[in-house]
Amino acid sequence: MEINWIIIGIVVAVVIVLVLFTAKKNLKEKKKLTDLLNNDFKKQDEDEPNPDNDAGER
Repeated sequence: MEINWIIIGIVVAVVIVLVLFTAKKNLKEKKKLTDLLNNDFKKQDEDEPNPDNDAGER
C-alpha cells in the first residue's frame, strides 16, 4: 500500500488553516469581551447624592 503524500499534505494544510482561523477569531472575541466588561459600568452623576456619604446634610 502506497502512502498518498498529496492527500496527507492537503489535510494537514486545512487543519493548520482551521486552527489559525479559530485562534484569530478567539482573540478578537476575547478583546471585544474585555472591552465590554471594562466599559460596562455607568459613572454616578455628580448631582446625585451618594447615600453612603450623605450624613443628612443638605
